[in-house]
Amino acid sequence: MTTALVSLDDIRLAAVRIRGIARKTPVLDVRGRSLKCENFQPGGAFKIRGAGNMLSQLTPQERAAGVITYSSGNHGTAVALVAEAFGIPAVVVMPETTPRVKVDAVRARGAEVMFAGTTSADRKVRAENVAASRALTIVPPFDHPWIIAGQGTTGLEILEQQPQVRSIYVPMGGGGQVAGISAAVKRMRDNVRIVGVEPAGAARMTASLAAGHPVTLASSASLADGLLTLRPGDITFAHVQSLVDSVVTVDDLEIAAAMRWLFQEGKIVAEPSGAAAVAAALRDDATQAMAIVSGGNVDAEAFAGCIH
Repeated sequence: MTTALVSLDDIRLAAVRIRGIARKTPVLDVRGRSLKCENFQPGGAFKIRGAGNMLSQLTPQERAAGVITYSSGNHGTAVALVAEAFGIPAVVVMPETTPRVKVDAVRARGAEVMFAGTTSADRKVRAENVAASRALTIVPPFDHPWIIAGQGTTGLEILEQQPQVRSIYVPMGGGGQVAGISAAVKRMRDNVRIVGVEPAGAARMTASLAAGHPVTLASSASLADGLLTLRPGDITFAHVQSLVDSVVTVDDLEIAAAMRWLFQEGKIVAEPSGAAAVAAALRDDATQAMAIVSGGNVDAEAFAGCIH
């Protein structure tokens, strides 16, 4: 069965829904490199776009009952932020290894935090069990049309802010952001090249494309803790397979070097996951390339260790 892709109309409607929830983030030029700074979003990452689009479409009954999500950090923070704004009770299931800065950010917004294992599968199982027992609506971190459409609003902004863009580098965990951006950009400017970027130690999309279907990695390891999903989503994989021009990997040394470059040259704080696309773009000498700085939620001590 063919998986339906998110439409340009879906993304344009999402852009209307998230006005006042997400920011239109700036595109900055740093030493000739164009950077779309999603680290300046409320909550410090792009995830608020998808969370805002999904929660804004819940029924009054669903809002009253509450929501639950499973997240390594940034999606959980985004759901907590939007839920707080809408007065929706929220639960976030996080890995036991989540950096303290991300746990604190979720709790600061009034969400209940639970912990489950170290993998997305561990978190998903617990979230599904709690959702069933408490009649909560699950807000998936990436594999849902409403989430993908929300993330795709970044693509609309890029084409408005930099119409001459020729390539866009997008970091990938489960694939929600690259799915949304490619769905927006390819429908408006098919000649713009979309490059998905994932850690070498968590190359689940690379393996899935080679197999022709989503596959699950046995394990993952990377400095980029937000990109360690073991399996891409079914919907996000369909988007990548149909719309993304290429997928590349970056290693931890390149990610740390990109964090250091962003800080030294642009005075920009990016978490490892947020710097992954920049790491790949720094290899590219082509003009008019854009890299997404997807998040800036990083513990000060860990950040100092990366840029030293």
